[in-house]
Amino acid sequence: MISTMTLKDAFGAVAWTQKTGTYLSLYLLLSLFVFTVHTDIVFSKDHHFSWKAGQWGQCVGERCGSGGVQTRTIWCVHIEGWTTQHSHCQHTDKPESQRHCFKVCDWHQNLFKWEVSGWSSCVLAPFFFNELKLRTAECITAQHGIQRRKVHCVRTSNYTAVTPRICEFFSQKPPTEQACLVPCPQDCIVSDFTSWSSCSKTCGVGLQHRTRHVLAAPMYGGANCPNLTDTKTCSTHLSCPSEESEYQYSLKAGAWSKCRLLHHQDSGLRGDSTVDLSISSNDNSTVTLTKHVTPHHPHQHLHQTPSHGHDMSWELLVGYQTRQVYCTRSDGKNSLLSLCTKDNFPVTSQACVMPQDCKTSDWSLWSPCSKTCKSSDLSPGYRLRSRIMTHIPVGGGKQCPVLEEKEACNIIGDSLPNCPRFVWRTTDWGECRILPLLSQQDHRLGNISILCGGGIQSRKPYCVQVSNDTAPHHRKHVSRPVDARLCAGLEPPLAVQQCFLPCQLPCLLSQWSPWSSCVHDNCKEPQGKKGFRKRRREVLWESSRSPETCPHLVEFIPCEDPTCYQWQVQQEGKCIPHKSSCGPGTEALKVTCVSADGEDAHTALCQDNPPPTEVACERACPADCVVSSWSLWSPCSHSCTSKSAEGRQSRTRTVLAIPEGKQCASNLTLEEWRVCNDHPCGVFYWEASVWGPCVEDPPVDANGTGHWNRTTTCVMGVQMREVICMKVTFGPVQNKRCSDSARPETVRPCLLPCKKDCIVTPFSEWTACPSACMPENTTATTQSRYRIIIQRSANGGQECPDTLHEERDCELLPVCPVYRWKTHRWHSCVLVPDSVGQGPSGPGETCGHGLEKRGVSCVQENGEPTNMTDCLHWAGPLPQQIRACRVPCTEDCTLTTWSKFSDCSGCGSFCSRTRSLTGRSKKKEHCLNKDLYPLEDTETCPCDEFLSQPFGNWSACILPDPTAFSQQGWMTQKELLECGPGLRYRSVACFDQQGHLVNPSLCPEPVSGYMVEVCQIPCPLDCKLSEWSPWSACSASCGSGLKIRSKWLREKAFNGGRPCPRLDSKNQVYEAVRCHSECNQYEWRIEPWSICAINAVDRLLGCGEGVQSRKVRCVIQGTGGEASAVDDSLCDQEEVPPRAQVCFLACPNDCVMTPWGPWSDCPLQCDQETARNRTRHILRLPASGNSSCPELVQSEPCVLNSTCFTYQYRVSDWSTCQLHEHAVCGWGSRLRLLDCIRSDSRIVELQKCKQFGLINKLRLSESCMVDCPVSCILSDWSAWTECSHTCGSQGRSTRTRRILQDAHEGGRPCPTLLVQTRPCPIMPCYTWLLSDWSPCTVDGAKCGEGLRRRNLSCIVHWDEWSGSAPQPVEAGLCGDQLRQQLLQDMEQPCFIPCPGDCHLTEWSSWSSCQLTCLEGRSFETTGYQARSRAVIIQATENQLRCPDQIFETRPCKGGKCLSYQWRTGGWSNNERAVWCQRSDGVNVTGGCSQQKKPTKVRHCHPPCTKAFSYCTPSRVCGCEKGYTEVMSMHGFLDYCTRTPGMDNNKKADVKTNTGRLKPGPSQAEDHFREWTLRPVGPDGRIKLWVYAVTAVGFILLLFIIALSFLVCSPPKTTKTSPPPQKPLTMAYDGDMDM
Repeated sequence: MISTMTLKDAFGAVAWTQKTGTYLSLYLLLSLFVFTVHTDIVFSKDHHFSWKAGQWGQCVGERCGSGGVQTRTIWCVHIEGWTTQHSHCQHTDKPESQRHCFKVCDWHQNLFKWEVSGWSSCVLAPFFFNELKLRTAECITAQHGIQRRKVHCVRTSNYTAVTPRICEFFSQKPPTEQACLVPCPQDCIVSDFTSWSSCSKTCGVGLQHRTRHVLAAPMYGGANCPNLTDTKTCSTHLSCPSEESEYQYSLKAGAWSKCRLLHHQDSGLRGDSTVDLSISSNDNSTVTLTKHVTPHHPHQHLHQTPSHGHDMSWELLVGYQTRQVYCTRSDGKNSLLSLCTKDNFPVTSQACVMPQDCKTSDWSLWSPCSKTCKSSDLSPGYRLRSRIMTHIPVGGGKQCPVLEEKEACNIIGDSLPNCPRFVWRTTDWGECRILPLLSQQDHRLGNISILCGGGIQSRKPYCVQVSNDTAPHHRKHVSRPVDARLCAGLEPPLAVQQCFLPCQLPCLLSQWSPWSSCVHDNCKEPQGKKGFRKRRREVLWESSRSPETCPHLVEFIPCEDPTCYQWQVQQEGKCIPHKSSCGPGTEALKVTCVSADGEDAHTALCQDNPPPTEVACERACPADCVVSSWSLWSPCSHSCTSKSAEGRQSRTRTVLAIPEGKQCASNLTLEEWRVCNDHPCGVFYWEASVWGPCVEDPPVDANGTGHWNRTTTCVMGVQMREVICMKVTFGPVQNKRCSDSARPETVRPCLLPCKKDCIVTPFSEWTACPSACMPENTTATTQSRYRIIIQRSANGGQECPDTLHEERDCELLPVCPVYRWKTHRWHSCVLVPDSVGQGPSGPGETCGHGLEKRGVSCVQENGEPTNMTDCLHWAGPLPQQIRACRVPCTEDCTLTTWSKFSDCSGCGSFCSRTRSLTGRSKKKEHCLNKDLYPLEDTETCPCDEFLSQPFGNWSACILPDPTAFSQQGWMTQKELLECGPGLRYRSVACFDQQGHLVNPSLCPEPVSGYMVEVCQIPCPLDCKLSEWSPWSACSASCGSGLKIRSKWLREKAFNGGRPCPRLDSKNQVYEAVRCHSECNQYEWRIEPWSICAINAVDRLLGCGEGVQSRKVRCVIQGTGGEASAVDDSLCDQEEVPPRAQVCFLACPNDCVMTPWGPWSDCPLQCDQETARNRTRHILRLPASGNSSCPELVQSEPCVLNSTCFTYQYRVSDWSTCQLHEHAVCGWGSRLRLLDCIRSDSRIVELQKCKQFGLINKLRLSESCMVDCPVSCILSDWSAWTECSHTCGSQGRSTRTRRILQDAHEGGRPCPTLLVQTRPCPIMPCYTWLLSDWSPCTVDGAKCGEGLRRRNLSCIVHWDEWSGSAPQPVEAGLCGDQLRQQLLQDMEQPCFIPCPGDCHLTEWSSWSSCQLTCLEGRSFETTGYQARSRAVIIQATENQLRCPDQIFETRPCKGGKCLSYQWRTGGWSNNERAVWCQRSDGVNVTGGCSQQKKPTKVRHCHPPCTKAFSYCTPSRVCGCEKGYTEVMSMHGFLDYCTRTPGMDNNKKADVKTNTGRLKPGPSQAEDHFREWTLRPVGPDGRIKLWVYAVTAVGFILLLFIIALSFLVCSPPKTTKTSPPPQKPLTMAYDGDMDM
């Protein structure tokens, strides 16, 4: 069974309702809530020991319900705080330690909670801890205080309070008190007295007074303020004339009584008249009037229907009020009125409006809490409730109470969901664009499609709401864009970044290799008798793109009889004769099988028969002819063989010895020729076109499709290209002419570009529509929403939607209701009846001043009556309901009514109206006074002519917005237009004929309130440089060097254009790159040696020594043998070969040797202890056995840089980063060059270093980056802000933009103008102006209770009061004057003292703001100010009637810590001034410690009564200057005697002149006297130093007498032999000789 259980607290309020089937006894909690709560400490009878109970513990039980038990601890404590045994306390008073309780279930805890208020201010605690006596200790810095707070147990549902016992079941009650510190008592501090006032009487005895004011009120139990007034009598030498009265008489008026209803003075209203308006508290349809305008009203309805509980009209009641008038005497006593009045009797009664208090409706319900989620901000939320005014206060009734209340809510907020988070998201990056990086003069602007390298790309940030952990995962629209202001606290992501478009860089290729031998196309499967000769080159630097951008790497020449492997024959030994040492013989050969690449191969691969390993030879005999070995073949004369040219090369040999008696054989061949490079000149290669687009290959199709997300599915495809055989310098030929094995591939797999669907965000929320009603004939408003493209479609993906921005009309809002005030006719003038006061006309005549009233009601547009509160909100100013009137008396002047105003003749003219006296008034003299009774009234005619006048300066030139907000959400990257035609604005002020500022729409031109003028912003001009000059020649003729090119300045940058690069003194900029010159571009070409010409005279021998020559010419390296010679200076002059040499032709029978072979290599390190060798061998032995052949081996030491050289690599510096010709910046490459340096610093060919086995491990090229000249990139201009001022000439509207990318590396700099301002139309400022308070006036009397008044006027100004004086205008322009007066105090009671009255002064000005500080540190954040009123006594007879002095304080901000210290003046007559001074220099009374107060009077004991004596600072009696103290035997001053030699014409007069009465010496003289030599001390005894001086003087006198005796006595002469000489020693023995 399910039942509903209701739990009530002790007051019968519903606590919670919970469905349950178990806890039926929960209602038993009521019996627990009425327990009497015992105090924690129960005192016993002797008050020494007492019981102390702890807090109740939690309710413990086996299950939820009423069967729980609570326990607590009980102690017996002594009054001093220590615990003792329980036997010391009376058990009859022992509190219980256990009680029954209701164990609450877990789900109960969510229904209640503790609600704590803030701590109250710290107040002084009366007791010490555990003490019952009041504290008496002196305060040093602070005192013990206590703070309290309220703790309630409340329901979580509606925050209503319940008994605390409920919350104690869940958690311990928070403490309600805590200790705190209170500063020490601070006494009242007052200022110094003012100067004395003048005497109150000019004759006789009067009074003078002086006053002071309160600077700081007493706090924390400090002493009260002293009297603020000081009064003394004063008298003049003039005696008062006897005929003058002793007293002065003054007419004194009392205060007006409260307004009473006419004819009901004694009714129960007691002077208060109220109107029952029957206001229902349930109607929330009224509109409140409050001093604090709140932007939201939770219960404000736009259209209301009449309610019978509200007033349909307001009716004011007229009453009367009276006052008493006295004739007072200067001594304060009342006298006859006749002594103060003559003819005119003062008014003692008048008509008045019965006061009606402000009435309000009941409070509305609390608004929802402003804090609806849990965030890192721990501040609580707030909620509001309000009430509305249903009746305005009139007649001095009570002002409206607070119309809005605000309280904290969700203070902790643990149960609230987490607040939504907002983050920045971005679209995808746009395309990479290089155009913004180009300068104005760049020639590549004409063809931007070829640009590559570095660029910039952009994206759009937008703000989105992200889901939190507590939100459901299926929540939609988490990525929809929201207002960017929600992400204002976060740093927005970058909107611009640099990007890179790859460039097709040229390939860096090696030199062609030599042509290979004729080989088969495929050596693995040789076919046919046709083959190819090939040469290759390698890619040294490959571009960042695919290798198809490189040219062909292999060339072919068709040939016949190809062979992939061939036999290679090498000489291995010497010719060995068969029988003797000469003659026929054999020579061994080394036969190997080698491949076409020169590598050893297996002999089976060589198909032909191997050549023989021995060949026949002949070794010359002594009489034979001897020739040298064949030289190397000369270079081939042609690289190929054509119809007109054939390649040939030769080799030679020379005769080394001739036979005896004859010549060598005639058929001996000394030169051989052969055909070389006999292949045809046609060179072929494969040329491959660029790979075609990737197309879908049906067998490889993966059937992938794209989806509406960022996931993409890509498909495999194929690429094709055309490969054709090309002949050099001819064109395409048949493919069989090229090697099929080296043919490039024509098909390759590829990955098709992935389809990318367009991705857009969901639509944003609709913009808000107006929530208030709309006036009639108002244009319908619209609301819009948008979405942003995150990713563009590509490669056939789904296209983006066309609609990115939607707009719709807002729902029709109700038309604002039209209400108006309806005024009724004026009632008759209401006068005070004769029974109350006597009118001016005399008894029996009803006339004089009074009040007349009229009713006011509120009606709808159709005339139906409605609530008055409706008109308070919608109908404008409240009409006047009451006004002064007058019922004419018999003696009054009577006039006709005013005529109509005359017609106006034009703008600026005047119109008038008239009236005239009637009846007897025409003959009354006072009625003829036109100042009192004017008969003509003139006023200025209304004028509709207005004058416009320019005001202020022109705004800056503002360019028009290029486009509105990009609805696609994609930032268009372009060079920001910062120049061209624009508009500038200037405000125009509109004036009427009186010079008052009016709305600018009233002026005919310009209607907009602006003057608009076309302006021009000059465009920026970039720095202009010339084109690059041609590269200079390489600075080095051999090895690495530099080549340079330059630009020069043509035009400097202007108006923020791109700045120039750093120029030299000649306004030029240079670029240098590395270059390399081949060291052996030219070589010496030598021809064979001529025949050796014998030099002998007898040439018959034909042998011996001779000379031979040869031709040496300089040719280009690598050219054929028949190459033409060039200038010899181009070749290395140090290595020029010899053109002639000595030769030797062996004679018959001589030994014949071969020429010397090459020198062997020295070690790499050129060791000085090593040597190099060269050899030769014997061609013919000598005929005679006695002769021998010369040496066969020759050696020489290895000498560095002479016979031996070392080699090493040298690398140059890196070149500058070189870009592609179509690139502006981005990735490039830089190079460095490698040289081979010989040990003598000579650059040689790199082959030399390779020959010696040197390996280069250094990188000679690498990628590099050139920073892009990024110009400044700015965001779009924001929308124009609202005007900063709603009126006046200071209004400005601004728009801003921010820097997305700063200028970098010579880009166009950012403009300084990031904020643009334009003036707003000059609207008139209408303001209520309160005048100053008028002087206190008492109507009809000289003194007494009066009023001071101030006026409320509507003025127009320019919002800068210093520039133009405010001018009064019609009150309606400022609003409801009556309602504004209700919010202000327009009258203030005041008092004018009568002569002789004891009265209070006016309030002093507020003192400076002072903080409560401890040791210079602020104790509180809020300071206090004080002001006071002192009492002025004018006559001593009225002292008993004086009021009390008063002071008041108020809190203030921005106070300072002030300290106080005693100040003293100089001594004069043993007295000095002592005063207390504040740290800001103000002299005060109070604030300084009395214990530390310096003394004001000096006293000596015994007193200094002797003549010319005074009390010194040492508090002993001394004598004045010119006198010496004579002390008595007891050490006291006996008398003062005049010091000899001192001029002192004054004679002591013991009877009249004493030190006590004479002016004392100054303080400086006192100090001087302390340091004078006095033989007698203050006690009358001779000082010790006098005895010492006397003894020293006596000894000195004896010394002088003895010295005089020795000097003056004559010497005595005696004849004695000289003493014997002592031997000289190095030791001193005391003799005078040493």
